[in-house]
Amino acid sequence: MGTQSPPRAHIQLPLLRKGTITMPASSVTTLLRDFKPRFLEGLAAADVNAIVAAATPRRFPADSVVAHEGYPAEHLYMVVQGRARYFCLTPDGKKIVLFWIPPGEIFGAAAMLLNPADYLVSTETAKNSLVLAWDRATIRRLAGRYPRLIDNLFLISFDYLTAYRALQMSLVCHTAGQRVAQVLASLAMGMGHKVPEGVELDVRNEELANAANVTPFTASRLLSEWHRNGVVVKGRGKVLLRSPERLLRHELAG
Repeated sequence: MGTQSPPRAHIQLPLLRKGTITMPASSVTTLLRDFKPRFLEGLAAADVNAIVAAATPRRFPADSVVAHEGYPAEHLYMVVQGRARYFCLTPDGKKIVLFWIPPGEIFGAAAMLLNPADYLVSTETAKNSLVLAWDRATIRRLAGRYPRLIDNLFLISFDYLTAYRALQMSLVCHTAGQRVAQVLASLAMGMGHKVPEGVELDVRNEELANAANVTPFTASRLLSEWHRNGVVVKGRGKVLLRSPERLLRHELAG
């Protein structure tokens, strides 16, 4: 495991603290409706409000490490605004990006385990972000009161296992181009911004290369090739997909 840096101090958002009039729990819940969080799926509106009210809203600047690999899992988090990503460090200190976490998704679920555990991976914000944080005691108490939270957590965990299986199969069966195309298509569905020209992604070559298990040079070469073919538009830190389906067809056909 790589060398751990001390946790960065988070920046509290005063207007969003529990009990304030400026933005009560129901207003935070309104923000979450746009994303339909899977963790809160199947719960009555009153129950969702109660669960959200038990959380502490926090604002983190971009590139803040919120949860550290190997540190006690003391909080469960949900992204409300912005975006985060899981990563881990190799023994020589190289950062490997694992999964992206768009608004409405949770991280730090180890806090819900019966026995205290450490975070398996680190989580950092990719943009200025607003998150909800439940401490371990609170989220376990809520899970006892609202068993649907446990069911939803199982479904989320199953989805991660499915994604991991697909990734491993891709490493064995697919070319570098197919892997990068699949990563782009998956990111487009999870965190893409719809614009008139297609779907826009905030992703750097290094991040794309890590996710697809290719070199940054290969990722850059593929993006340039697809740019020339009109499948994507490559920009600084951004990629515009004309059509995720067209990109997949283009690469699979090749």
